[in-house]
Amino acid sequence: MATVSTPASDATAKTRGKRTRFLHEMWTAMAVSLIWLVVLVDALFGPDIVTSNASGYARIPSAVVIAFFAFLATWVVARHGFAHSRQDVD
Repeated sequence: MATVSTPASDATAKTRGKRTRFLHEMWTAMAVSLIWLVVLVDALFGPDIVTSNASGYARIPSAVVIAFFAFLATWVVARHGFAHSRQDVD
């Protein structure tokens, strides 16, 4: 005669999944926040990009260029970080 064991509790798997999803979302949010904090610090204390031509000088804050790359980095980090959160739910 064979015995059938009861299935393991699903509560621990759900708790572990929620904890893992929370950690993924937390680190993703912290990474995105740090990216934009660097842009803010550069906007306040960073140098300007100065170019000269025949009509004079042009000054562009370096934060404009960094913000463009921060946008791209935010997009990549958020897609990667929050994609793991969606996979854990399924």
